[in-house]
Amino acid sequence: MKTRILGRTGFEVSEMGMGCWQLGGDFGPIEDATSQQALTAAREAGITFYDTADVYGAGRSEAQVGQFLKGAGAGSVVATKVGRTAELYPDSYDRGAIANHLRASAQRLGVDRLDLVQLHCVPPAVLEDGEIFSIMDEMVAEGLTAHWGASVETLAEARTCMAQPGCATLQIIFNLYRQNAGWEIFDAAKKQGVGIIVRLPLASGLLTGKYSKGHRFPESDHRNYNADGAAFSVGETFSGIEMDAAVDALDLVRPLVPEGMSLANFALRWILDHDAVSTVIAGVSRPDQALRNAAASELAPLGADVHAELKRIYQAEIEPLVRCPI
Repeated sequence: MKTRILGRTGFEVSEMGMGCWQLGGDFGPIEDATSQQALTAAREAGITFYDTADVYGAGRSEAQVGQFLKGAGAGSVVATKVGRTAELYPDSYDRGAIANHLRASAQRLGVDRLDLVQLHCVPPAVLEDGEIFSIMDEMVAEGLTAHWGASVETLAEARTCMAQPGCATLQIIFNLYRQNAGWEIFDAAKKQGVGIIVRLPLASGLLTGKYSKGHRFPESDHRNYNADGAAFSVGETFSGIEMDAAVDALDLVRPLVPEGMSLANFALRWILDHDAVSTVIAGVSRPDQALRNAAASELAPLGADVHAELKRIYQAEIEPLVRCPI
């Protein structure tokens, strides 16, 4: 597993990380034992970066990561999030309440100080007001977290956060179905020392190629109840593209996949070819998924001609399908 530096945090992290949303049960039921097996498999594959949030399973994901950390030894870096619980969202970002949420996260994770806390897709108006950034700077000064960053929905929000001196990382949607960040913010992020954490690298699983049109997900899975943005931003599900249209678009991508490489690893390798990216948090709910994701780190970079053709396909055929602000 290759490593990269996570922006100005200075943390050395595995370039393939683990997204722990699934461990909260928001993609369907998952047993605690299965969660621990997935985390252990990820660590054995060289993954050292784990991304969770206080709202994933109402704290269950953090608790699962915390249980794993007890026996994992040194070297793990954990990023969590704050800002989407009912006590805070959408407009009650009180300093004391945020501090209490961070303390609760630290307790579930079993740490004295959090490594990285990310603002969790807070409303644009809150970001533009700016007070939330001062609060996060105070959380660092008080030792509740070593660093803060932001998980955002749009590139406009990314620019607002990146303008803040204290913002160490940005978590963004970036994949073959959402390529704009590559030419709109990556150069600025590198120049400012802001680490890029990529989420939804496989577009909610569609870029694995294992789903067909009309597939039905469990009722508790956000790919069911948020397929059209009923619960939160539609961009968080299938990267904002209607599922059947996204499945059809795979026919444009598959001819470019080298022989012997899976579609999923092709999609992950494409992301890793961007040097502005610090780590990619592919979601894992089973041990075999952790091993598959980790393997992308060892693949050779894709050629410039492949990147150029993927950009052309995206701009001409796929970007018009995205149903939310980019």
